[in-house]
Amino acid sequence: MTNNPTVAIVQEASVFLNLEASVEKAISHITEAAAAGANIVAFAECWLPGYPVWLDFAPNAALWDDPGAKALFRLLADNSVVAGDKYLARIQKLSTDLGVYIVLGTHERAGATLYNTTFTFAPGADSPTPHRKLVPTYTERLVWGRGDGSMLKTVQTPWGMLGSLICWEHWMPFARAAMHAQHEFLHIAQWPIVKDMHQVASRHYAFEGRCAVAAAGSIMTKGDIVAGFNSLGADEPAAHAMLASMPGDETDFVHNGGSAVVSADGSYLADPVFDKPCIVSAAIDLRKQREAWQTLDTDGHYSRPDIFELNVNTAPQPGVKFEDKS
Repeated sequence: MTNNPTVAIVQEASVFLNLEASVEKAISHITEAAAAGANIVAFAECWLPGYPVWLDFAPNAALWDDPGAKALFRLLADNSVVAGDKYLARIQKLSTDLGVYIVLGTHERAGATLYNTTFTFAPGADSPTPHRKLVPTYTERLVWGRGDGSMLKTVQTPWGMLGSLICWEHWMPFARAAMHAQHEFLHIAQWPIVKDMHQVASRHYAFEGRCAVAAAGSIMTKGDIVAGFNSLGADEPAAHAMLASMPGDETDFVHNGGSAVVSADGSYLADPVFDKPCIVSAAIDLRKQREAWQTLDTDGHYSRPDIFELNVNTAPQPGVKFEDKS
């Protein structure tokens, strides 16, 4: 293993709403990144099979009982991964075969609820490590449930701990503190778009956590969205009408990327890239990270546990618990 691992962010469009085709595309891009020397490959928030953009741009997305919103939710549920399924198993096998760590944003279905879930795949692992977004933001609550502290975890790598948070979790001070206490060498910050304030949050996280941050954003045009939907071959006029109601032409970007890699001092290792599909990559200098520890460790010499205390509940929180008291 190299002493300075390389992280690669796949800034490419998924096949919108098409799980099967998006998995094939993910495998192709992961293989490409690994062949170019990547040790860790990251994707944007819920890349598999695409951020639910109609929540932000379709005028009727939040109307009660709207046929288009209901149809899109159903199609998304049908194209979400399920823990232990064949899609996650394929990515896990690829991680092992290529010897690379993979951090993949997904829609996950558990029971009748969808979650915004990041899966981290480690070579040789039996299954990936999940993290469900703790609080869906604003209109996202029309689609996703909430995660719990049982999935606020990092993954051990040869270079240190690898962790991730999703979008506005980076503005949850206690979530950041819980992750910093696990001493990440690399943090994957997943966003739909890494726009200005998301760049600020990613750079702040790197400086505060004294770790590298890969800020992963998605890229898709309206044409990508419609083409992905059409690839399903579904006769869903209400769903199609809702997607078509989003403003813009086929070539207009709905999400325009912004992926970047940030050093532990807050400077860019790879500058943000907008408006084009690509793979954004950078090597992480672990020696410089350790030098940065001298001045700041929010869980160590720059903490005051005599004044401040954070308790993290890492127990799963099911809605119903079955107990056999016979």
